[in-house]
Amino acid sequence: MPNTLLAKFPMATSVPGVSDVSRDDRRDAVDVTALIRCAASGEHPGVTAQRLCAAFENSREGDSPDPGRAAQVARRVLAALAPERRAEIFAHLTVPAQVATAQAMTRGEVTALVSAMPHDDRVDLLKRIPAECRQAVMPALAQAEREDIRRLSSYAEGTAGAVMTSEYASLNPEMTAREAIEKLRLEAPDKETIYYAYVVDAARGLTGFVSLKDLILARPESRVSDLMNREVIFARAGDDQEEVVKTISRYDLLALPVVDENGVLVGIVTHDDAMDVLHQEHTEDMEKFAAIGGSHDGQAYLRTSAFGHFRNRAFWVVILAALGLVSGLIISSFESTLASLLILTLYMPMIAAAGGNVGSQSATVVIRALTLGDVKPRDALRVFLKEFQVAAMLGGILALLAFAKVSFLSHGAVLPAGVTLAKVGLVVGLALCAQVVTATILGAALPILAVRLGRDPAVAASPSLTTLVDITGLLLYFGAARIILGV
Repeated sequence: MPNTLLAKFPMATSVPGVSDVSRDDRRDAVDVTALIRCAASGEHPGVTAQRLCAAFENSREGDSPDPGRAAQVARRVLAALAPERRAEIFAHLTVPAQVATAQAMTRGEVTALVSAMPHDDRVDLLKRIPAECRQAVMPALAQAEREDIRRLSSYAEGTAGAVMTSEYASLNPEMTAREAIEKLRLEAPDKETIYYAYVVDAARGLTGFVSLKDLILARPESRVSDLMNREVIFARAGDDQEEVVKTISRYDLLALPVVDENGVLVGIVTHDDAMDVLHQEHTEDMEKFAAIGGSHDGQAYLRTSAFGHFRNRAFWVVILAALGLVSGLIISSFESTLASLLILTLYMPMIAAAGGNVGSQSATVVIRALTLGDVKPRDALRVFLKEFQVAAMLGGILALLAFAKVSFLSHGAVLPAGVTLAKVGLVVGLALCAQVVTATILGAALPILAVRLGRDPAVAASPSLTTLVDITGLLLYFGAARIILGV
């Protein structure tokens, strides 16, 4: 492993057995010792994880890339720690580092790690590692853990069930506040959060929730049923994960309970998991906005090969290039118009740019409103009216500026008989205004149409919108020239 990582850590003064190994192995032994010291010192697990991830990055950037050695270093560091500390640090590793490290471990090490991990995190890990590794680990787990993993794995990706954890605190409504606090105290080490405890009946149906604060402040003999809040905000296991994130954000929740079709409490989605989903959804939306196919780990840019990036971008680049040919056909069909009025060519880029800019602005605003729930597809007419008003004001200002520029600052241009700069300015101004209005309405309409068709509205705001408004701009521009100038 390259020395760039090791310079950041204190050197160990004594490492057992170093004199008996090669120089490379001796260097690794010192590195592992330094890393173990840092990991065991009580620093935040994310800091240790960053140092281990740096080993993977350096192994890829060196002259002799060897991520396998980095995985062995991570494995040896984690193996020297207590199970809970090991799981905390492992959870902060990047996905590729997690998979590589798990593959470098023995079956016993992976089993111990999986057992100590939060329920939702271990399900994610087992989905990512190779099937043969997963099949070797599953039989070594306790039966209850296997059943929990199978149940959580059964939910479709992108749903509340797929991102929830089964490590939640539950209470019986007949408990007293004293009994509830004692139960939470005993179960706290194994629960994701105890700030809220969920009250369930004999069939584990969700009936309410109570905060730890309310339990502490209540009289010890008070019943949980008298303290609990019966107005519970919850999600269904099959709900879209994006809707879950919106609910957590809207009501400022630390966790959101998840129930099945029978109202039985099956898990909770915690705030930190919701932030992970938000990060994932944001990455996907940005890719769709830029017409990039595939799905990316938001932190995996440098770890993705050049061919991987090419594969994700090539499809849309080819499609957009093909659509660009339509613009070329339109220009060629008005070749005689351009030949007689070369001044028109000067303003074609302005028409196209204005349409692309206002169309993207309109699409972005509407997509955000749709995402936040401020706008529904049924509000389409209200959206179109508002965007038309905005576009009319923008288009009017741009049209006046364009007319003034052409009419008063284009002297010396060669014009055919009967054509004046004022007429050319009128063509440019009207076409620009019409293009702004058209592009704005298209930018607002396409995301709403996408939602009505059950598609992601971000796709509608991709560069395909810019290509489309380029086509409409050329048609409006040359159409105005033919009508007003007769060429």
